Amino acid sequence: MLNRRNFLTAAVGVAATAGLAACAKEDGSSSNTSSGGSKTITLGFSQVGSESGWRTANTDSVKSAAKEAGYKLQFSDAQQKQENQISAIRSFIAQKVDVIAFSPVVVTGWDAVLKEAQSAKIPVVLTDRSVESDESLFVALVGSDFTDEGRRAAKILEKVLQKAGHKGKVKIAQLEGTTGAAPAIERAKGFKEVMDAEHKDDWEIVVSQTGDFTRAGGKQVMAAFLQSNPDIDVLFAHNDDMGLGAIQAIEAAGKKPGKDILIVTVDGVKDGFIAMSEGKINAIVECNPLLGPQLMEVVKTVHEGGKVERWIKTKESDFMQDQAKDALPTRKY
Repeated sequence: MLNRRNFLTAAVGVAATAGLAACAKEDGSSSNTSSGGSKTITLGFSQVGSESGWRTANTDSVKSAAKEAGYKLQFSDAQQKQENQISAIRSFIAQKVDVIAFSPVVVTGWDAVLKEAQSAKIPVVLTDRSVESDESLFVALVGSDFTDEGRRAAKILEKVLQKAGHKGKVKIAQLEGTTGAAPAIERAKGFKEVMDAEHKDDWEIVVSQTGDFTRAGGKQVMAAFLQSNPDIDVLFAHNDDMGLGAIQAIEAAGKKPGKDILIVTVDGVKDGFIAMSEGKINAIVECNPLLGPQLMEVVKTVHEGGKVERWIKTKESDFMQDQAKDALPTRKY
């Protein structure tokens, strides 16, 4: 997998993109031109799916930013299937788009199609998630530091436990994201780093399983967790939607979410903040989905043969329960 820490500082020249083939419509005609006579940039974008509120906000951000920038957007929803995403990228190559961007379903299995894009001299930009691949096959990543989000979740859990007055051993249930996806792998890694370094004797992950980043998955898996481990103290969910599903299972079991079981989630969607304002989630680590404007800036620079940082990070914050009501009116997703 990409070393995201080293990824941040490196810069890469993409002057080779100056020789990109002119973009074409499916019927073979040239693309539209702006009033100034310059060719409209055509961006092929493959989205993971629509599995969560975060993903919906991310899609909306990309679409609106592309429209505002005046780009022609070829959009594809992979429905959380890698084969759909690979097919979409090959379609973008056949259409001779100017730039390809995608948020990969999983981290592996991309070399072949990325080499095809490279051979066609179409630069590729990763959004939201990284891949385990030859870094020469893409020009940049626009997205969050998932490992750091895991660390932040562990650190904010310390505050949650202190505020709740919890003493002694802490039994933690973890709802993981989609198996093989970068955020699932890296959030778990970051959380465990802090746990092993600072809480080896008092924190234990007693059960951990994927909920596939969905509300339904979170509810189903949490119900099973409570049957096998009824004395769970804490739930760490890799996204808000799984946490919201877990809340339903916790309440169905006759327990109070946010009190009987302390809950820390990642993302920061509006539904998560509503649950936090109601006392059902104790803390949220923000993962900003509004990547569209940053992505369009990168696409423009890359298309013009300019230089971009290898990793363009998003700005994010952390929120405790007592901040939820004040923060809610300003949430944009």
